[in-house]
Amino acid sequence: MKKKILFVLPTLTAGGAERVISFISQNINKKKYDAKLLVTGHKKDAAYEIENIEVKFLEKRRVLNAVPNIFWYLIKQRPNVVLSSIGHLNIVMGLMSPLIFKTKFIIREASVISLMGKIHNESTTNKTFNIYSFLSRRSFRMVDKIICQSKDMADDFTNIYNVKKQNVVIINNPITNFHPLKETNTDSSKAAKFITVGRLSKEKGQLRVIELLSKLKFPFHYTIIGDGPLKDTIFEAIKLNHLEDRFTYIPFTNEVSKHIAANDMFLQGSYVEGFPNTVLESCFVGTPVLAFNVPGGTKEIIQHQVNGYLVENKEEYFYYLNNRLPLKPQKVRASVETKFDKKTIIKQYESLFEQL
Repeated sequence: MKKKILFVLPTLTAGGAERVISFISQNINKKKYDAKLLVTGHKKDAAYEIENIEVKFLEKRRVLNAVPNIFWYLIKQRPNVVLSSIGHLNIVMGLMSPLIFKTKFIIREASVISLMGKIHNESTTNKTFNIYSFLSRRSFRMVDKIICQSKDMADDFTNIYNVKKQNVVIINNPITNFHPLKETNTDSSKAAKFITVGRLSKEKGQLRVIELLSKLKFPFHYTIIGDGPLKDTIFEAIKLNHLEDRFTYIPFTNEVSKHIAANDMFLQGSYVEGFPNTVLESCFVGTPVLAFNVPGGTKEIIQHQVNGYLVENKEEYFYYLNNRLPLKPQKVRASVETKFDKKTIIKQYESLFEQL
């Protein structure tokens, strides 16, 4: 008899967690598992195509509004395993877990929580944050397993929430986009082409990338793909640094890999990362990555001078930005192709399901 696995997400809008969980849900072994996907948000907001799996949209604007619906869906379906991802939803699922007998609950964490809190100036004196912290600590101790995407994330999560180490499992994200390998290396005789893809927010560090780009003396073009609260600030920084004629902005596209492949280097300016899917995507298409060595999963993807450059400070970052040292696309892809292959990662998820 097939085991029933329910994947739960707040939305299917464009985002790393949404992409990974929807991908896993569609690709686990259909002979062994009866998989379903429950989304608390609206179908009209879905950025990803979902095939070969039953999807239920609760059509609620907020997770809190969907709590009764989630509960009764679980009562009706009685899944063997529930796997959820993203902040507030994970808290809800954890608090709900003791009420759903014989169902095992897994949550998937997406960030290095302590550092994200510092970057966004969250304070323990803040009432909202106190309530969130209080509920999180109780909720996360109730679930059966916690998936973290990197070692830094797992260590941070264990320290903050004081959960049992044996309940925390590290599973990296898989390669989910399979764009053809780029054909050419960087041509130093032409204008350099740089790209950044991701949420426009403080922790992503786009502003320090722009600052360093403004110091370059050779011709270049910089593309940013993404949206977020720092958009206006980033546009202002582009203007202040007189980079308007060298800048292209794309708020959203379904052809991220195509754009990355058309560039010479992916620039990551993050101060902290969960597990950066776009960095993995860049390596797979053969475009090397220049990144800071920060807490999170970036250093589990980037091998210095193999598939990119991992640096400690702005001076080192500018050195590799300025010198444009070429790396062969074939070697860049090979560095991630096996380690993050979808079959490898999905087997790790299936192994976890079997343990439970």
